[in-house]
Amino acid sequence: MSLQTATPSPPPIDGIFRALADPTRRLVVERLNRSPASVSELAEPFDMALPSFIEHLKVLEGCGLVRSEKAGRVRTYRLSPEPLKLAENWLSEQRALWERRLDQFDAYVMTLKETEK
Repeated sequence: MSLQTATPSPPPIDGIFRALADPTRRLVVERLNRSPASVSELAEPFDMALPSFIEHLKVLEGCGLVRSEKAGRVRTYRLSPEPLKLAENWLSEQRALWERRLDQFDAYVMTLKETEK
């Protein structure tokens, strides 16, 4: 009998950043910031086959950045702001960390300059 250890699933933020790494998906998110839109409205500005574009929407929906609903034959997508908040909070934490580190470095450099005088 073998014991298998479960590999932990990546945190949700990984999928969010992976989805946002693609410029097409970022443009879709920006478009959905204005209002919900159908697949055909979202795909219209892009020069790609519809099945390829739909794969982008699946990635965005898979990480929770967008939600879709179908009414008749029309599937409409809307932005889901919660995952964006998660990414924003993570980035804010990183910014605060680096600002503290840079402030400490600046203070250290200033003490070095003072001791040189």
